[in-house]
Amino acid sequence: MNIVTCLAQEFNIKVQYISNIITLIDEQNTIPFIARYRKEMTGSLDDQILRELADRLTYLRNLEKRKEEIIDSITSQDMMTETIMASIDKAMTLSEIEDIYRPFKKKRRTKATIAKEAGLIPLSDIILKQEIKSGDFDDIARQYIDAEKGIETIEQAIEGAKDIIAETVSDDAEVRKILRSYTFKEGILESQGSEEDDSVYAMYYQYDEPVGKIPGYRILALNRGEKENHLKVRINVSENDILNKINDRFVKNTSKTTQYVIEAVKDAWERLIKPSIEREVRNELTEKANEHAINMFALNLKPLLLQPPIKGKVTLGLDPAYRTGCKIAVVDETGKVLDTAVIYPTPPANKVEEAKAKLKSLIKKHDVNIIAIGNGTASKESEMFVAELLKETDKKIQYMVVNESGASVYSASKLAASEFPQYDVSIRSAISIARRLQDPLAELVKIDPKSIGVGQYQHDMPKVKMDTALGGVVEDCVNAVGVDINTASASLLSYVSGLNAAVSNNIVDYRDEKGSFKNRRELKKVPKLGPKAYEQSAGFLRIPNGKNILDNTSVHPESYEAAKKLLELFDYKLSDIANDGLRDLPVQINDMGEKEVAKACGIGVPTLKDMVAELQKPGRDIRDELPPPMLRSDIMTMSDLKAGMALTGTVRNVIDFGVFVDIGVHQDGLVHISQLSDSFVKHPSDIVKVGDIVKVTVLSVEEDKKRISLAMRKQN
Repeated sequence: MNIVTCLAQEFNIKVQYISNIITLIDEQNTIPFIARYRKEMTGSLDDQILRELADRLTYLRNLEKRKEEIIDSITSQDMMTETIMASIDKAMTLSEIEDIYRPFKKKRRTKATIAKEAGLIPLSDIILKQEIKSGDFDDIARQYIDAEKGIETIEQAIEGAKDIIAETVSDDAEVRKILRSYTFKEGILESQGSEEDDSVYAMYYQYDEPVGKIPGYRILALNRGEKENHLKVRINVSENDILNKINDRFVKNTSKTTQYVIEAVKDAWERLIKPSIEREVRNELTEKANEHAINMFALNLKPLLLQPPIKGKVTLGLDPAYRTGCKIAVVDETGKVLDTAVIYPTPPANKVEEAKAKLKSLIKKHDVNIIAIGNGTASKESEMFVAELLKETDKKIQYMVVNESGASVYSASKLAASEFPQYDVSIRSAISIARRLQDPLAELVKIDPKSIGVGQYQHDMPKVKMDTALGGVVEDCVNAVGVDINTASASLLSYVSGLNAAVSNNIVDYRDEKGSFKNRRELKKVPKLGPKAYEQSAGFLRIPNGKNILDNTSVHPESYEAAKKLLELFDYKLSDIANDGLRDLPVQINDMGEKEVAKACGIGVPTLKDMVAELQKPGRDIRDELPPPMLRSDIMTMSDLKAGMALTGTVRNVIDFGVFVDIGVHQDGLVHISQLSDSFVKHPSDIVKVGDIVKVTVLSVEEDKKRISLAMRKQN
């Protein structure tokens, strides 16, 4: 198999680009670096496509490696044939390869093994050929009776031969391929549970759905229900159809031995193939469901991480609680902790007036601009308290309920302890909540992505695949935004292209010892940050007040000379960048011709376009171009909601069957996929993403069940 050609066909990408990408990956270049700084070599493919291509490359390489292992094994057994070799060459999946290898694997002791040891292989061959038209077959079978080998009767000889045939049928790669395909197309996945067992899986107690149509989230629900012993799950197929398909391959004609072959086929299906195929099909369904769920999590995680920061605001973080009180942390515009406190406005203490006085004092003392409230326990009561407090303040202050998923995990971590050794766990949570509003990306990277809470069944996912996928999303987001090397935490730096945890800690240590970085070249002095790490990371690290303004852009140091040539070409100076004096540059380039300008500067057109965008807006944050988060100054409760009300809310989670929207009543409402649009919606992610501000209509409210049904489509 030619991997380059295969990938080019699968992704519909030129062979030249595929070859370049493979070389870049093999040279240990990161995906963000390749996507940003090697566009001429890749055809400007984005990071998502590059990651998919890299994953597929790994799969195909593993496939080739497994093929070599299997070829060596079969050859060493002196059983390789041209037909087998051709089948191996043609196979495109690991399951196909394993099917081909099945007959040659060393097996545990089976009925067929015992029969072979008893010398019954020739008899099984005679039966399977089905060539005996006349005479007494018993006379042939009688020749294989051998009491010393445990074969004392004709019946035992025939049964042993049938066991060998059954295993031969079971090991047939083509049969397994046909039956696996049939099960996917015609099989019915069934689940049963006890009516006396009251659980969240009640809808699956008498349930069935075609294998080929069941959505991934139901597969995951059934798997969890089975794991928790609430459900029994099986795949049902037509046995007649199955046996006919196998018989078509093995039953040749009417002979003295045909009936024995038919019996062996049935035994092979019931005893050997059926359990195996059901297991394989369910594993594949689960694998696809896992992959889809991980993709959904990644899809939700990206916009969550890229939520616009609320810059330049002194923020008060409030971590709600009942008995232990609400923890307060005030942080300045840079996230530095200014003050902390504990108030008790919620039950059982209900010290509302005392809590108001304390918060008013903190707001006045530190000139607080905004309040961030965690959405955990006692969030509703805390939000009501804050809304009432704001009515009593002269200063215009707004608040936002912040998703605090993972805050407790972070606050109890070694990282939080090293950042804030002077504060206890609960105060650290309040600090994290405040910082999440100020800069979601910088704060959320400190938390295991699985704990952020935007997905489906994330805790059931394979850990390695989940961590790899989500780590890639975080890496892409961090590098797309860029990182201020003089303020970034080690945890944020560790996601920068080319940097790992050890080097990131060294950068922070160097900064603490030597002071702020003055230019990117100084990075080369950081211990263990070698030439490759510098190449991969430099373009994503920013120095806002450095000596060279290019250090505050995503222009890579390798392209500084090209940037200077570009400026000289149109009589600009570096100082013109800071003075916003490059407004006419795109027009001038267009007049001269992009290709001519790129050639004059010694770079490609894609690099030229990126360079111009950066030179016009040094230090730009791509998140600033997104709609700002929705802030509130008042609150509603579920009892305030009425069918038909039109509201504005923020998308909190996108899943397969709908969208959860925060409309400011503590309980998120669900917009079912059928209520998303007037036109057909294949998947909710085609319509909205996490963080979007949307207009919704209330359809129904069930306070007792804490359910709110919403619609985004027009209502008649």
